[in-house]
Amino acid sequence: MDGGGMKDDVGFNEVFFDCTKYGKKIPKENYLVTGKYPIVDQGQTIIAGYTDDPEGIFNDIPAIVFGDHTRVIKYVDKPFFLGADGVKLLKSNRSDVWYKYLFYALTAAHIPNTGYNRHFKWLKELIIPIPSLEKQQEITTILDKVTELIAMRTQQLSELNLMVKSRFIEMFGNPASNPMGWDKRPLAEYITYANNGIARRGNDKNGSIVLRLVELQSGFIDYSQPNRIILTVAEQSRYLLKHNDFLFARVNGNPSYVGRSSVFHDIGVPVYHNDHIIRVHLSEADLNGVFVSNLLNSDYGIQEMKSKIKTSAGQYTISQDGISAILVISPPLPLQNEFAAFVQQVDKSKFEIQKGLKQMEIQYNALMQQYFG
Repeated sequence: MDGGGMKDDVGFNEVFFDCTKYGKKIPKENYLVTGKYPIVDQGQTIIAGYTDDPEGIFNDIPAIVFGDHTRVIKYVDKPFFLGADGVKLLKSNRSDVWYKYLFYALTAAHIPNTGYNRHFKWLKELIIPIPSLEKQQEITTILDKVTELIAMRTQQLSELNLMVKSRFIEMFGNPASNPMGWDKRPLAEYITYANNGIARRGNDKNGSIVLRLVELQSGFIDYSQPNRIILTVAEQSRYLLKHNDFLFARVNGNPSYVGRSSVFHDIGVPVYHNDHIIRVHLSEADLNGVFVSNLLNSDYGIQEMKSKIKTSAGQYTISQDGISAILVISPPLPLQNEFAAFVQQVDKSKFEIQKGLKQMEIQYNALMQQYFG
C-alpha cells in the first residue's frame, strides 16, 4: 500500500492477542456515577462508570477495547476495569507498533453490522498495514490533531445548545412546574390543521423531496440525503409542507424515535412528508414556532410526548389525538419572539461551526482512506 510508506501488511493475529481474561469485569448494576477508577464497556462513551475498589484493576496500558456486539473501538491509556458484557481486551504482541496507530487502523476497518451478534470473528480477519515506527507516529500525530479539532467543534455546538436551553429556562421557567404561571392548555386549542403523510414509497432522483423519519431529527431536518418521489397533482396539494408546520415522528419500532419533532422552514423548493410523520400547523397569532420547537424538545416536552405514546404489535405510535393532548405553556407572543430572535443569532454561530466541522470530518475520512485504504 501507498499512503504512508507501508512496509508490511500483517494479519490481525500477528499483531494482537486477546487478553480479556486478564481484565476484571464489573457488572453494570455496580457502576458508580463518580469514583476513583474508570470502567470501560462496549457503549459509545469512553467511560461507562466508575468503581472505588482497586482490586483487579488492569494496569498494562495502553490497550484497546473492542465492543463485540457494538463494534465500538476504544483506546485506553489509564488503568481501568472492564464492563461485564461483550468486550474484548486487546494487547499487541509486537514491539514495533504504536497503540494509537493500531487504534486508528482498527477504526478505519469495515466490520459488517450483523445486529446484536458477536463481531470479533470479523475483526480477526483484518489485514493491518504496519509502516515504520516513525511513520506510525507521524500518522497518529496528524489524526490526533484532526480528531482534537473535531471534538472541539462538537463541544462548541454542545455549549451553544446548552446556552439556548438555559435562556429558555431563564425566560419561561421550567414548563413542568410553571413557576411563572403561564397559561397552560392542550395543543389542540392552537392547531389550525393537521394530517398524516403520503403512504406511497419510492425513490426517483427526478421526484420531489418527501421527508422520512430519518430526516426528521429533534429540532432540525436533515436534507443531506433526501428521499424523492414523483407525486400526483392531488398528492402535491395534500402533502405539501408550509412554513412553520410542525412535524412529529408518528410510528417506529424504537420508542425513542416516536414523538421527535421539528418546525419546518421553507427552503425554496417544495417539500412533502410521508405517513410516518404527522404534520401540524399551529396558530401563529398565539405561538412562535421556534419557541414551541424548543418547548417540545425540552425534557418536559419529551416526557409529555412519551406519556401519549401507545404500543401495538411491536410498534410505538403517537396519534393526532395524542399530539393534540400535549399541554403547552403560552407566554406572551412578544416574549416568545424575543426568545426566537436569540435562537436565530445562536443558529448563525452554529451554522459556521457545523460548516467547519463538516470540512474536518471530510478531511479525517480522506486521511483514513489514504493511510489505511
